Amino acid sequence: MKRLAFCASVLLFCTLPATAAESPACAAKRSNIESQISEAQARGRTQELRGLQRALQANQTNCSDALLAREREDRIAKAEREVAERESDLREAESKGDRRRTAKRAEKLAEARSELAEARKPLPQ
Repeated sequence: MKRLAFCASVLLFCTLPATAAESPACAAKRSNIESQISEAQARGRTQELRGLQRALQANQTNCSDALLAREREDRIAKAEREVAERESDLREAESKGDRRRTAKRAEKLAEARSELAEARKPLPQ
């Protein structure tokens, strides 16, 4: 019985520092998810709420700086591909001389560049 109590106290002692020292990036992501949960509850969006609750649970159990850095790099790569595709679409519209289509493609390119800039923002330290 003493051995069980000792093992339990050691286990508790070992897990306390890990939970107490949550990284600022994980805390920021958790806070963002929690605010989205509040918005979904206010609007009565049950499907979105369930997904956000799963995301919050995953954040609480699996979040690490390495995981967030990898996710950020994936978002940047995806945004860069989108910008390249939008630039190609714009060049094609310009070569055809269609002003309406060119303006539309330029707007989509600006949106893609904005998303890329957002993805490139550094993680909170």
